[in-house]
Amino acid sequence: RYMFNRGHWKILAEDANGPRVASLDANGQPSYDPGKPDEKSFTTDFLTDRAIKFIRENSGDPFCYMIAIPDPHGPHNVRAPYDTMYDHFDFQQPASARATGHLLPDYANKDSVRFRPEWMSIYFGMVKCIDDNVGRLLDTLRDEGILENTVIVFTSDHGDMCGEHGRYNKGRPMETSARIPFIVHAPGTVPAGTVMPQPFGTVDFKPTLLSLLGVEDSSANQGRDFSGHFRQDPAAIGWQSLAFVRNGGSSADPRGEYREDTGWIGAFGRQFKLVFGTTDIPVLFDIENDPHELTNLIDSPKHRVIIRQMARELKRYAEANYEPHLSSTRIRADLAWALSDELPYPFL
Repeated sequence: RYMFNRGHWKILAEDANGPRVASLDANGQPSYDPGKPDEKSFTTDFLTDRAIKFIRENSGDPFCYMIAIPDPHGPHNVRAPYDTMYDHFDFQQPASARATGHLLPDYANKDSVRFRPEWMSIYFGMVKCIDDNVGRLLDTLRDEGILENTVIVFTSDHGDMCGEHGRYNKGRPMETSARIPFIVHAPGTVPAGTVMPQPFGTVDFKPTLLSLLGVEDSSANQGRDFSGHFRQDPAAIGWQSLAFVRNGGSSADPRGEYREDTGWIGAFGRQFKLVFGTTDIPVLFDIENDPHELTNLIDSPKHRVIIRQMARELKRYAEANYEPHLSSTRIRADLAWALSDELPYPFL
């Protein structure tokens, strides 16, 4: 079973016809106007209430349940008391919004969007509302006596720039946009306090979770089984991983028509991140030593080997999985340079 909100509606209701968006515009269509939701109608609470009801009705049997909470996300609003809970905080503009970087592409360069501390107050409020509702779910599992026999996964689909590099929203290969939480509670399987430093992508979720659950999976997977890392198996220690990430593009399959569009593909490692864009110069960030992602090392001779190694793995994965951006003239040229011995980068 699953309970999700298709969109980012902030207020929901339920009648004889089932769940519906409770905020409507003048034409009777669903609206993002938040109205005045309470602890029963605000989307985070509404979805959690129904998950709790399901757990109580099915706690005696095996079950799988997914709840997809849309927050924290625009539009920036949340119900009381979370809407003013963090108004007293002194939110500061991120350092990356004020600093001058080196060879930054458009998606990482400073934008003209002004910093909105009031949005950060609401963002914190949305997160706190989620925290409290996750607590309600855990309390329900505990009350039903099944908390220690239930695998729980908490994750997300993307982050938010929240003012980093003077930008908001998502879709960029920066840490605050592309890095997401992945928290697993699996008593007896995943030791408490385990931290997995290796990059882990959404395509890795399925094979990893099925393996942790002991479920045989004979289907083809683009992702990898990271269950050994979560179990802290000695054989998994030291495995150097790359996660492959993409965004944008006009075609789902390069065997069909491809139109040049804004987008990017990248190889994300534990220390380095290599990104190729359809309209931007390529980027190599050292996220351990440059956490604000302000210095593009694509023109650094001493990093030429790591660029070539990561580009080789990215091309291999992209070809194996029919990556549409391989049809981009810009990306093809940049990949060809990255895989060569040529110095320096010729397209600056």
